[in-house]
Amino acid sequence: MRIHICAVGRLRSGPERDLIDDYLKRFDKTGRALGLGPVKLHEVEDRKGGGMRAEAPLLQGVIPKGAVICTMDERGKLMSSPEFSKALAQRRDNGVGDLAFVIGGADGIDPALRAQADMSLSFGQMVWPHMLVRVMLSEQLYRAASILSGSPYHRA
Repeated sequence: MRIHICAVGRLRSGPERDLIDDYLKRFDKTGRALGLGPVKLHEVEDRKGGGMRAEAPLLQGVIPKGAVICTMDERGKLMSSPEFSKALAQRRDNGVGDLAFVIGGADGIDPALRAQADMSLSFGQMVWPHMLVRVMLSEQLYRAASILSGSPYHRA
């Protein structure tokens, strides 16, 4: 199952980029044997500053056709890391070819795009900067693969 991170904004070099690159490299290595990955990062940018309404069609343009869509949203479902790993495995086992995680910009995700999502996931009730959500999602993808592979990375 191919994983897509569809996000608003371009991540430049720096600590966030280094973390994302590290976690996604680890995920690709661990996930490959599990039928997960690779991860592809799709970045879009609204140069006119139209907010979430203008960002929605840009995001829709990079979501693969037929992909299961998961929005990252503070109103989404809270999951533990083991629950997240089971959700990934279940979708893989059900024959999902593409799973797209959608991360909006500073204003969030347009309600019309949120309504198209198959699921919505939250990292808590607090609002997180969208660049940090990429880091957190990348780490959780690697953690999920490590849980599914039986690796000792996740200790709970």
